[in-house]
Amino acid sequence: MRIIRTAPLLLLAATTLFAACVPNRKYEEEKARARAAQAESEAAIAKARDAETALTELRGSSDEMKRRLTRLEQDTAVMGTSLRTMTLQYDKINNLNNELLEKYNKLLAGSGSENRKLLSDLEALRLNLMNREDSVQAMSKRVSEKQAALAAREEELAALQAELAQKDAAMKALKDRVSSALTGFEGKGLTVVQKDGRVYVSMENKLLFPSGSYAVDVKGKELIVKLAKAIENEKDLNVLVEGHTDTDKVAGGGSLKDNWDLSVMRATSVVRIMQESSKLDPVRVTAAGRGEYIPVDAADKAKNRRIEIILAPDLNELMKLVKE
Repeated sequence: MRIIRTAPLLLLAATTLFAACVPNRKYEEEKARARAAQAESEAAIAKARDAETALTELRGSSDEMKRRLTRLEQDTAVMGTSLRTMTLQYDKINNLNNELLEKYNKLLAGSGSENRKLLSDLEALRLNLMNREDSVQAMSKRVSEKQAALAAREEELAALQAELAQKDAAMKALKDRVSSALTGFEGKGLTVVQKDGRVYVSMENKLLFPSGSYAVDVKGKELIVKLAKAIENEKDLNVLVEGHTDTDKVAGGGSLKDNWDLSVMRATSVVRIMQESSKLDPVRVTAAGRGEYIPVDAADKAKNRRIEIILAPDLNELMKLVKE
């Protein structure tokens, strides 16, 4: 910004003639506010990026949460665009102010007619400058609103993370309890693992069924009853029992047509024993047959012939948080 040095009387006259000119102080104040708004917005963008990084580390996050993160990134991009636009606005204001000073210098040195024209141009520039300032203020208001929206979304993400952490902790405790209840069976065709926010109990058919049969034997029933008792008090737990077979075809002449039938009947037999021996809510238990189509080891048919019991937390409350 150039500083004009003139005689005191001349300055007094110029000040009287052009009282409508925008003061340097107001421009500097506006510019300072813009810098502050830009700094606050950059901080908000940094927070949004941190929230994005934390969210991608969540295990088992739902598609709804991913879409929410996408919308958050889009809002952040909009804020970045708004800040760049605001910067351009201030550059234009600075250029206009420099143009005003140039015209002011010409006015001091020019004739009467030139002065009148310069006065007219100066007034037009002043009005244009005011409009620019109004535009910048509106932009600053929109940025502030975006910052508030980002803060609200950060709170929502924190709530989701806390809910997921609580679910993970509960599933870990459940996995430990199930493993403890089935001590003596693990390593003999039974595995208990926790992954993707769920607990998977896999039992090879040799622990439960005679070959080609869907009737659970005595030792298999003991195993299923222990598992059912270990989870019967879990009120927010969904239980999926899946039957799996190998690729060997079912012998003809019986009531079973194929491996689909065999896998479904075996899953149903397990579900029936679980319900008869525990207080499990039938609404939360599902039997499913997967046939031969999801093998775990192409070289070992015995591992493919199995019952998988998948214990999953009820995510209805979590999905409500996502939708809200």
